[in-house]
Amino acid sequence: MPALPRPASGPGSRYTARAATTRRRPARHTDVAALTRILTCRDLWLTRMIHEHRVLTTHQIASLAYTSPRSAQRRLRTLHVHAVLDSFRPLTQTGSSPEHYTLGPAGAALLAAHAGCSLSDLGWRPSHTGRIAYSPALGHDLGVNELLTQLAARVRTSPTAGLTMWLSENSCARRWGDIVRPDAYAHWHDGDQVLPFFLEYDTGSQALGRVEAKLTGYAAFHTATGTRPALLIHTRTHSRDQALRRRLAGPARDLELNVATSSADFTTTSPWGPWWIPLQPGGSGRTGLTQLAARWPHLSPASGLEPTDADTALTLPVPPLPPAPGAPA
Repeated sequence: MPALPRPASGPGSRYTARAATTRRRPARHTDVAALTRILTCRDLWLTRMIHEHRVLTTHQIASLAYTSPRSAQRRLRTLHVHAVLDSFRPLTQTGSSPEHYTLGPAGAALLAAHAGCSLSDLGWRPSHTGRIAYSPALGHDLGVNELLTQLAARVRTSPTAGLTMWLSENSCARRWGDIVRPDAYAHWHDGDQVLPFFLEYDTGSQALGRVEAKLTGYAAFHTATGTRPALLIHTRTHSRDQALRRRLAGPARDLELNVATSSADFTTTSPWGPWWIPLQPGGSGRTGLTQLAARWPHLSPASGLEPTDADTALTLPVPPLPPAPGAPA
């Protein structure tokens, strides 16, 4: 992809998204038929995963699918050369950023062929990577993906715990957009405990009243579907968390919603641990996701997750982790 210029103002004006210009590509991209000789099951999974979640960093991809960052970088470099993936790196005021990977032209053609649709139906355009790099929602999207990547990768150090489902904002909107539009939906499993939850990743840019108004939608979802996932709200600062808790405690109680909150300035890199404080009375102490599942035994997974005849290869949920080596494609 060509170098991306710094806009004069607005989103992206404080940094330049550097394209991976040092990585040479052939003059012509590898065609879809030739990719069948190159790509592994894990590569196909990663292509779908990046299409589903729009952008993932090298660190996030490595934690999900590789034994080390070095092995991830080697394979990602190959996928970039064959235009399966594109990449950019935001140049920040201080320090450096990891490579950010998006869907490349050959990867988009591959997914369109699998789904039997056109690139326009897929939603991919040549400006795809640039639009993500300069999107005002980039930080928000990366925050959502970072939190859920850590949860999904938990199974690599604790075999009984991790995510068994992870739907992006777009997938949630496709299923339930007429009622609720969460930033993600996921299932946390730990042994026999299961916590189905919607995630709201709050950056502090919305008024408290607008966040409060979303609770009505989640209550309507329960009424319309008869299912009851939890609602987790993650904020950036402790002060924002406290303001939200004061504003939402009453409405959440009246609407009989199971809500827990956390804040980034308190939390560590273990979001499955004691990050979360329930809004209900007696919920003053921080607790983990497994403990929330035990505390709320009446929770149930959201409806609309079962495959239907209307589903395609691109609308089915993407597993949070890649297939085991040797698994069929």
